[in-house]
Amino acid sequence: MAKAPLLQISDIALTFGGDPVFEGLSLVVQPGDRVALVGRNGSGKSTLMKVMAGLVEADSGARVLSPGVTAGYMEQDPSMAGCATLGDYAASGLEPDEAYKVEMVAEGLKFDPAGDVATASGGERRRAALAKLMAEAPELMLLDEPTNHLDIEAIAWLEQELKQTRAAFVLISHDRAFLRALTRATLWIDRGQVRRAEQGFDRFEEWRDKIWEEEDQQRHKLNRKIKAEARWAVEGISARRKRNQGRVRALQELRAERASQIKRQGMAAMAFEGGPTSGKKVMEAFGLTKSFDGKQIVQGLDLTVQRGDRIAFVGPNGVGKTTLIKMLLGQVAPDEGSVKLGTNLDIAVFDQTRAALNPDMSLWENLANDPELGVSGKSDQVMVRGQPKHVVGYLKEFLFDEAQARAPVRSLSGGEKARLLLARLMARESNLLVLDEPTNDLDIETLDLLQDILGEYDGTVLLVSHDRDFLDRVATTTIAMEGNGQAVVYAGGWSDYRSQRGADFAEAPVAPKPAPKKDKPAQVKQTAAGLSFTEKHRLDELPGVIDRLGAEIAKLEGLLADPDLFTREPVKFQKATEALVARQEALSAAEDEWLMLEEKAG
Repeated sequence: MAKAPLLQISDIALTFGGDPVFEGLSLVVQPGDRVALVGRNGSGKSTLMKVMAGLVEADSGARVLSPGVTAGYMEQDPSMAGCATLGDYAASGLEPDEAYKVEMVAEGLKFDPAGDVATASGGERRRAALAKLMAEAPELMLLDEPTNHLDIEAIAWLEQELKQTRAAFVLISHDRAFLRALTRATLWIDRGQVRRAEQGFDRFEEWRDKIWEEEDQQRHKLNRKIKAEARWAVEGISARRKRNQGRVRALQELRAERASQIKRQGMAAMAFEGGPTSGKKVMEAFGLTKSFDGKQIVQGLDLTVQRGDRIAFVGPNGVGKTTLIKMLLGQVAPDEGSVKLGTNLDIAVFDQTRAALNPDMSLWENLANDPELGVSGKSDQVMVRGQPKHVVGYLKEFLFDEAQARAPVRSLSGGEKARLLLARLMARESNLLVLDEPTNDLDIETLDLLQDILGEYDGTVLLVSHDRDFLDRVATTTIAMEGNGQAVVYAGGWSDYRSQRGADFAEAPVAPKPAPKKDKPAQVKQTAAGLSFTEKHRLDELPGVIDRLGAEIAKLEGLLADPDLFTREPVKFQKATEALVARQEALSAAEDEWLMLEEKAG
């Protein structure tokens, strides 16, 4: 006999007083469901989850939770009024003899139940909310971005817990690896419509692209039909007006159908513009050692960062990843050792705390009051890589509409705040990007785009992230901060690191490795073929680098072939000439490096 659904939503409509967020929406959650809830930032994922939780009441329609079923929602910004500690809040829905469950969950999620609510950070409050939900163990769990503010070890713990649970859950997350590991069905919000596929997130993009392809084919057929009917109308409507008014009305209906179609949201016009080329060596660290309050952050680290490296810093929250980066940038002094920065560095920083954004100012003011971008006061212009643009026009490139331009930043979703911060960052030239947790809250499509533009970026990237899939797709080197001052360099991304280290953190933690010796510039293991892991990775990477440089050289040569370019746009001519010389030098160096590594491998 079929079990009754846990939750049923029927014909929901919700407007918030403006355009419809949802209209005619229906869905069912069955016992044992493991559902990914996906969609673009701003599509209404969190709103739908609050409707499912009963926290937002729809304008019309019905929400039915089956009798006896308990549903729990992980709040992103929980109210902890009346609670002295985070543990008090997490245990507030439990019987006194069940409070031990919070201690068990707190260990896996790495939060201190004794922490004071009044001084707790946003991340600590979110972890307490997640702990509360996991300890209560309802039959239906509604999880909105549960991996935000968790480090990789805690994410792995949560993943194992959810794999073993008998409860149903609906999950919003940007973490592809997390979604792939856990989900067996997908709810996709797209332009106010919710579609369901009985397959996990690993098949989502294939399913989405097929639906979009079918849409494009139908739109193409409709356009062809409208053109044919319009041609008929133009050629002889006056002679046939009385007999063919039906066809005229049909043409009007076809046009109305096309006008009623909701256009898919485009991609943000994101691009990092490389500034002047930095020196080949971006930074060198010698014997870097640092402690805070008796806690060893790093000990005896030697590191060389070359132009074009993509270096990821991984490790538990609080281990000192951001502190290490600040030491490498010369912003924090080490206790011992030294850092030598390369020449001609132009640094741009994406701050995980979003401190660069004033929540009480509008999007417009946050862009038009930025000394780094050369604007201040009430300007309606923003300098974008040296060229003035209207603030609203630039915001539209990042998928913000004109109405949002005057809204306060605090009204934005987490993903929208991240996109605005990227807009600020991308308005300036740079050759060294520091990205501290850039993936939090971004939707899957924007993450894909960010990965692509980082691949095309000419400069160097220092990256902190707990998104395992993103690390695999972006990083060429991983620095693992494993506690007790150990910072060890591995070639490749997260999966390469785990493979080389030979440990699964969720199952078998391994004792820290000994500190690197100070007389060696970088900690690398040697392969049997005579190449280090870094060298082997570089050898595999170089053919693509050579092809890219060749294509860029051809493009620049085509641009400079215009005989009038120097007279018409002398600045552009000068920049193109400098870029051509730089890429020709880089191509020559890449070819020499490839030959050297090939010879060494042989």
